[in-house]
Amino acid sequence: MAGEEEEEAVRKVVEWPEDGGLTREWVIGVGETLAEAASMLRPQALRQVVPVGVADSLIARASKIMHKEPNCLRLEPPRSSSSSIVLVGDLHGQLHDLLHLFDLAGLPDEERMFVFNGDYVDRGAWGFETYFLLLAWKVLLPHRVFLLRGNHETKFCTSVYGFEKEISVKFGEHSKHVYRKLLGCFEGHPLAAVIAGKVFMAHGGLFRSLELGPSTRSFLVRAAAKLKLGDLDDLAKSRRGVLDPSAVGNNVIPGDILWSDPSPNPGLASNEGRGIGLVFGPDCTQEFMDKHKLKLIVRSHEGPDARQKRPEMASMDKGYTIDHVVKAGKLITLFSAPDYPQFQATETRFNNKAAYIVLEPPDFCEPDIRVFEAVLPRPHVMPYYDHVNVMDSDDELDLPKDG
Repeated sequence: MAGEEEEEAVRKVVEWPEDGGLTREWVIGVGETLAEAASMLRPQALRQVVPVGVADSLIARASKIMHKEPNCLRLEPPRSSSSSIVLVGDLHGQLHDLLHLFDLAGLPDEERMFVFNGDYVDRGAWGFETYFLLLAWKVLLPHRVFLLRGNHETKFCTSVYGFEKEISVKFGEHSKHVYRKLLGCFEGHPLAAVIAGKVFMAHGGLFRSLELGPSTRSFLVRAAAKLKLGDLDDLAKSRRGVLDPSAVGNNVIPGDILWSDPSPNPGLASNEGRGIGLVFGPDCTQEFMDKHKLKLIVRSHEGPDARQKRPEMASMDKGYTIDHVVKAGKLITLFSAPDYPQFQATETRFNNKAAYIVLEPPDFCEPDIRVFEAVLPRPHVMPYYDHVNVMDSDDELDLPKDG
């Protein structure tokens, strides 16, 4: 029978270490096991490969670590001549491309720090596997692997772009439990990082300032006509622990961080195309960099589909764009999911390349941008969302108005 054949095909199972102590060999083995399962087994078999108890243990450990981290991480790399920092953009459930990236860049270790910029799930077929592997690296090396939050680490996006359905297929009767645990973990991701005092990294980019109301301790959003660029003090005060940061209210800064986009035009304005977040010009980039003495801003958030809808911006065919060049430095959009989206409704694919950035001593602020191609062919699998009728990019979403 099909079920019996599936049971027989499962040769490797992820087992939680008896003492709860993760090792490098264990994490590497998890990646190998997940890749083998993705290639050889039906998605429904994943609940055998990764038992619910193992998923619970890893998610809980990682969530506890990240919930204790600040809104904006202050990361100081080792100052040895061999140290490096790898910056990674959107991954979108493309497990095999993540593993290929590790082959190219090297695995995390004491000398090689990784900072991932969100959007680990949705669109691709292996969102759980991608996220689970990154959580394993986070638990093993919490001071060398950092996972920032993207707009797809939200309840709304995962219900539209496939991750909730993916969990339902892969974990069956346990899916609601696993999905709830994952959503709780999403809330704990930090929003941004300052690296070596010179590089700012956040999923969408810049954000607005908040002002304190005259008779309340809660923070109120400035009126649209008075939009003002925010700073790191504003970011530190924001409340990030919400599933769907909204366009208004006292958690508007997380909404900006996750959804904003750069523009070639000066100024700061509401992001009408997305219905949440901001669009910010090169003058805003210059102001933010000047205030915090930065030389580089790295954001992600836009793939080739999103850029196709914004002809005023450079295309994402190489996996990165340099969107602002100002006196203080540069703003780069970094996208690490090649041949994206995995499921394309159009006859012609974007066939985009992807990229990651390596920062090296002594200053860790000169981006070495490295481009790579997708691992093809991918194992055959059905999409978990309506890739034909769903919008091509995250624009004009009917997002909740308050989180």
